[in-house]
Amino acid sequence: MSSGSSEVLQKIRRVADYQFGRGVGKKLFPDNIAVVFSKRTGRIKYVYLDEKLLATLKPTVGFFSLTIEGAEKLIESLEPKRLWVQIQEDAVVFVAKGGDVFARHVVNVDEEIRPREEVIVLDEKNRVIAVGTAMLSGKEMVDFKRGVAVKVRKGDLEKIKKEKEKVDDRKCQNCVE
Repeated sequence: MSSGSSEVLQKIRRVADYQFGRGVGKKLFPDNIAVVFSKRTGRIKYVYLDEKLLATLKPTVGFFSLTIEGAEKLIESLEPKRLWVQIQEDAVVFVAKGGDVFARHVVNVDEEIRPREEVIVLDEKNRVIAVGTAMLSGKEMVDFKRGVAVKVRKGDLEKIKKEKEKVDDRKCQNCVE
């Protein structure tokens, strides 16, 4: 792992600006990132911040795949928010386990999403629960009642479990034994 040199940092920020919107690169990838290069090709492979993987640069398309941590940082950075899909609460656990988002479960969406774009899946409380690739446009996700809207790459079941445990603990504290 090497810290981001000025040239490498500028390159990944330009890619992020192009992919996610102007100015996002600097917010998503601050000066203290660490970059891992492919041993075989010497190209940029992974981007870390504080030893947490934020994104992987896909060599075949030249764009980033976000991790949950990267998606959370991106959502914090974007104003107005972009590339998000909000789903019904009854689908959250399924999606957090890595299941795909079906159009019938989409509650709200960034209508500017285009198919094949990297998207962030949110629950109704706007918490990041998964990351994946859009299969439909934003408008289609809302209009359609059938089909896969987002092909989920990674869900965050741990966050859902922790939230559920907090709720269960609060309920239990109110229990009369």
